[in-house]
Amino acid sequence: MKEGKIIAISNQKGGTAKTTSTFSLGVALAKKGQKVLLVDADPQGDLTTYMGWHNVDEIPITLATLMQDSITDKDVNPKEAILHHSEGVDLIPSNLELSSLEVSLVNAMSREYTMKNVLNGLKKDYDYVLIDCMPSLGMITINALACADKVIIPVQSQFLATKGMGHLLQTVIKVRKKINPNLEVGGILLSLVDERTKLARNIRQELNDTYGMVFKIFDTQIPRAIKIAESTAQGQSIFSYDKNSKVALAYENFAKEVLKDGTKEKHRPNNIQVR
Repeated sequence: MKEGKIIAISNQKGGTAKTTSTFSLGVALAKKGQKVLLVDADPQGDLTTYMGWHNVDEIPITLATLMQDSITDKDVNPKEAILHHSEGVDLIPSNLELSSLEVSLVNAMSREYTMKNVLNGLKKDYDYVLIDCMPSLGMITINALACADKVIIPVQSQFLATKGMGHLLQTVIKVRKKINPNLEVGGILLSLVDERTKLARNIRQELNDTYGMVFKIFDTQIPRAIKIAESTAQGQSIFSYDKNSKVALAYENFAKEVLKDGTKEKHRPNNIQVR
């Protein structure tokens, strides 16, 4: 049986629409007939809250619960943690317990593979597993990269947008060399774009000049829009809140690009040098 792809959505810089992109991409893929699991790997639980579960501290089984069971060699049943959203995607939720779990990982055996041990049994049940990573390069994010097939990097369209990207890409390269040789950079997604400004065009050109020769830069750009903030407050994706908006159309196009890459994988060199 063909196993699903695990994609980590990661950037250690906050404010890049990472959580919004995880949820929106997940729903867009589900609308195209894909079975999708979202994994909230941020102790703040923003993805969990966005999807409508506001009392995150009252959720009995979370990602931290599953990873703790794995660390202590207990039987791990990830299906017990799955929550079902009305828009056709599933979720493994998270809360602040994940912060404590990260401390426990320091002394755990095979600590980089804990999340992989949790998610491996679910790959056969989904076409895509999307992990919303926390805005840091700590052990939880390393775990996400260790079990991912690809990492997608959202980058905000603003001054110094690419600052720090080199650190993330170097981390990806190290993870690929030492932990997960199958990890690829799935692409860079330009988000929160104000297409009226010259700055947005300059940022895209900077990304193309710096990274375009070795990494895919998605054709789709996610526009800045107040509708996203409004949909977040309602626990709805942009497709339910305003399906005809520019943001909804952009995420639909983004999903098409992800699906296209999934059916025809692009070969990238393994000896990538980040400038």
